[in-house]
Amino acid sequence: MATKPANEIFPVSENVSRMRPSSTLAAMQAAEAMRAEGIDVVDLGAGEPDFDTPDNIKLAADEAMRRGQTKYTPTGGSRDLQHAIINFYEREFGVSFDRSQVMATSGGKQAIFNAVVSLVNPGDEVLIAKPYWVTFPEIVNFARGTPVFIETEESDFVLTADEVRRRITPRTKLIILNSPSNPSGRVIPPSEFERIMQLVYERGMYAISDECYLRFVYPPAEVYSAARLPAELLGRLCIAGSFSKTYAMTGWRLGYSIARPEWTRAMLNVQGHSTSNPNSIAQRAAIEALNGPQDSVSNMLAEYTRRRNWLLKAIEEIPGFRCIQPEGAFYAFPDVRGCLNGEVKSSAEFTERLLKEEQTVVTDGAGFGVDGYIRISYATSLESLKEGINRMSRLAEKLAR
Repeated sequence: MATKPANEIFPVSENVSRMRPSSTLAAMQAAEAMRAEGIDVVDLGAGEPDFDTPDNIKLAADEAMRRGQTKYTPTGGSRDLQHAIINFYEREFGVSFDRSQVMATSGGKQAIFNAVVSLVNPGDEVLIAKPYWVTFPEIVNFARGTPVFIETEESDFVLTADEVRRRITPRTKLIILNSPSNPSGRVIPPSEFERIMQLVYERGMYAISDECYLRFVYPPAEVYSAARLPAELLGRLCIAGSFSKTYAMTGWRLGYSIARPEWTRAMLNVQGHSTSNPNSIAQRAAIEALNGPQDSVSNMLAEYTRRRNWLLKAIEEIPGFRCIQPEGAFYAFPDVRGCLNGEVKSSAEFTERLLKEEQTVVTDGAGFGVDGYIRISYATSLESLKEGINRMSRLAEKLAR
């Protein structure tokens, strides 16, 4: 009888071993563990709306179940959902797409995953601006591509075409764009976005535009989608969208992508052999989200605006903190290097001290590629924000002594 070797090490694949754990999920898990122990934790780490999914969307899901719409759909989503996505972009941005360009996915993250792994070959370079969403480089690593990072601190974390041009090499295949940005909240001006895409077109590259926070933009900045680009530039682009933030549907796991038909067919092949179609009930809910009343979106934006305005002023009062004003999403990304000293040498150590001594969760900027910063989510109540800022101030004052 065969015996299992003692202390056998599981042979993780090279593709997976190249990936690092998600720092944002780690922050969520830390908060959850503390709550389970009965600790009064303030969680400013989660990138999740604290609003409930609107009732009309939930009712649409309930109706779908009652009608027995619980079966498989086509891999790329139902015809009705594809048309709802197409109609949304025509209504909001005056652009038209064909069903052959549109597919539904199990969250915006899967849309990005499909796009990267269907395009990138081993050794291909993928440009990613810092700070970046933690998942971008890990998907590239999984695809055996090479992440090439663009430093944007000198431009206050707003990516420019000149910065992109300096990092392009003969091996550059793709650039991943994210505006509004997670974690910085910065927005690439439409004119600069088009210059970047013109560069992509001229160099024979491709681009992914992660538009997860598309609708959450604060005046004077304006809502902008890459869908508005000229047709020749759109041929080099995949738009990745999500229902999670806009409609407070994080747990429903539904997103979509829009790309040229050939790219979409390749992504359908990936999805067909991984998750297959997204949840059929969530698809019916998403149709209602797009076609139904949009009051919930404007109400959430108004509340995020109120929290953002309060938070930015409060951050200015914390010793050692400095924060560039975010124009979108629901994050602040303050520089905390003014708090670092011989006792605390990195933002990782700062967030650890904040967690242990003040029971407050934020996300270390190093997970987004920028040490010395932290991400604060204001997708939580104003009361929690105020308490969290009080606790951060106590730690910052302690470190300043």
